[in-house]
Amino acid sequence: MSTSAKTFPIWAFFSLLTNGILMLAVILLIWQQQKLTVFFGGMIASPNPSNRNNSDSVATPDLGPRHQLTYQQWVDILKQEAKVAADRRPPHLTIMVGDSLTLWFPAELLPQGKNWLNQGISGETSNGLLKRLTIFDRTQPEVIFVMIGINDLIKGTSDGVILDNQRQIISYLRKAHPTAQIVVQSILPHGADEATWKGREKLLAVANSRIHRLNEQLQSISNKKGVKFIDLYPLFTNTQGNLRREFTTDGLHLTREGYIVWRSALQIYGDIELKPQLQRASKSEKDKSSI
Repeated sequence: MSTSAKTFPIWAFFSLLTNGILMLAVILLIWQQQKLTVFFGGMIASPNPSNRNNSDSVATPDLGPRHQLTYQQWVDILKQEAKVAADRRPPHLTIMVGDSLTLWFPAELLPQGKNWLNQGISGETSNGLLKRLTIFDRTQPEVIFVMIGINDLIKGTSDGVILDNQRQIISYLRKAHPTAQIVVQSILPHGADEATWKGREKLLAVANSRIHRLNEQLQSISNKKGVKFIDLYPLFTNTQGNLRREFTTDGLHLTREGYIVWRSALQIYGDIELKPQLQRASKSEKDKSSI
């Protein structure tokens, strides 16, 4: 075996290739969308404007009294929703787990052709997520998307603790859902000095360069654990390495445009990386059943 092969493992090459294709494709989609916006004078209609007070900038759906729920009340709701999914066993079940960024993902923007179960909770941390993964044990998902970590950083949790929790999350999901594709998503950057979020001071204490390094470690862990990794970070950054203004409402949470970029990344990654493997796995199961 050559020295170069030892220092640059094959999984790293394919990971870079897949994420590179993903980034190029999403950039092209963003560019096309911006051209259309200019052409139509910014009058592209929102698919569901009634759910928003300002469809140009606010991506947060109207959750009504659910905004006042306690953490445990949120967990109880997610348990009920997971139970329904486990009992009904919808085809092509795909689960999203994470914090408010996941929670507020507009349902109408999620890639079509799948049954989505959103298990996000506002303010969630990696430790909190780790403790509630049992909620959807009985479900049979094809894919599980994980994004977690920004709240840990805001609360001052060390990189070592965050990464250790991520390892445990990945290990648990692989054991509890051995046939599912586990996809870890990178932590997104924040808006830095342009942020207006209420916890701005704590947010600014976390350098985006630190988030970038943490994502590199998270990618390495994901590859070693045998799960997928999507590097969303570069899709959301400006030339200064901060969250692009048009993608955020307050420097932390996402606008509709931000969710469109995320949706596009999930769709493209699913078509390139996940769909072929899911098709092979399905064919293998059919072959076994016919023996």
